[in-house]
Amino acid sequence: MNCEIICVGTELLLGDILNTNAQYLSRELAALGIGLHHQQVVGDNPDRMRESISKALAESDLVILSGGLGPTADDLTKEICCEVMDEELVLDEEILQGIKNYFSSKGLAMPENNSKQAFVPKKNGIVLKNANGTAPGCAVEKNGKIAIMLPGPPRELIPMFENEVKPYLAKKTGGVILSKQVRTFGIGESDMASRVKDLLNGENPTVAPYAKDGEALLRVTARAENEEKAARMCDEAIEKIKQRIGKYIYGIDCQSLEEKAVELLKKADKTLALAESCTGGYIAKRITDIPGASSVFEYGIVSYSNEVKQKLLGVNAETLDKYTEVSEQAAAEMAQGVRKLSGADFGLSVTGFAGPDAASDGRPAGLAYIGFSCAEKTQVRELRTGKNAREYNRYVAASNALHMLIEYLSERNDKE
Repeated sequence: MNCEIICVGTELLLGDILNTNAQYLSRELAALGIGLHHQQVVGDNPDRMRESISKALAESDLVILSGGLGPTADDLTKEICCEVMDEELVLDEEILQGIKNYFSSKGLAMPENNSKQAFVPKKNGIVLKNANGTAPGCAVEKNGKIAIMLPGPPRELIPMFENEVKPYLAKKTGGVILSKQVRTFGIGESDMASRVKDLLNGENPTVAPYAKDGEALLRVTARAENEEKAARMCDEAIEKIKQRIGKYIYGIDCQSLEEKAVELLKKADKTLALAESCTGGYIAKRITDIPGASSVFEYGIVSYSNEVKQKLLGVNAETLDKYTEVSEQAAAEMAQGVRKLSGADFGLSVTGFAGPDAASDGRPAGLAYIGFSCAEKTQVRELRTGKNAREYNRYVAASNALHMLIEYLSERNDKE
């Protein structure tokens, strides 16, 4: 099976929105073993959309479209695609009622134009459920061709692809397709890829590297006649990966550092408190993004000023005078102070220069000190990102703090 991706939206052509859908879909299709021959962006123009869809269906077995499923007059993806495929659209009363319920749950009446989202292919289509919005997707299979229409917002498209499209395509390609993620920290994508280079060339299972700020991961995907065999194939590949980069792996099939940290805190029945300076509450935000974090997270203090560091956290004035607020010594006292103040089992602290400019004394942006304190010890790690990017430095500093906690809890579990 070969495929083409068409992303619909004038805002994509103008650069107002970054086209992350194309990147996501390309990677997912590669993992599924579906060849991607072409991808394009087309604006909200009926004639150009009609031309693009017609050409794509003539040249590819599968066409995946994203965007243009909304309620406004220029949202025409479904209408144009079904017109090209000579597929009639009809109103689905059950979907219409679901959209009405969505609005009523917010205390609102459904605008009349939203009813167009409840029209679906009459004969040769299936509806793809949208648990995160009002626009259902759909797939039309006709004359040996398949067109799959997905909503544009990534928070809707990604879950729909994972939960609806993957199983649908698995049936078309034969067997079961299963993916597992190996998440790493402290190793770059290129270094990680070089250590597992031979595994990246496999056809089944496939191993594909990905990177995000400060992290790298490997996605292992296997195709088999049943889920049990596919899982076994993935696990065998993951064991080989562990032999190469095991010390950098912090989780298998977890979504993030914060998810892993909350999981380990729950398992250990321990609590955490935070003292953040340059990260400005970023760690607390990421921790509280995880459902159930309230059982392990006491509170966080954004101690931006030296006065707060001294009054609330008990950092010594002499420490600040001698070593400054961005120092190993200050980070240690911040972690100790918030742990004692909160009564939590662990204290984490971050102090540094987020940037984009260097400090007045010449120390670089991206320099940070991360403190960890528990009853047994206090330790501090220095971080130098080498970047002048403020948001990047804050995110990576928060990630390093979370990983420091994960390392301690993982080692503690291993000893027990």
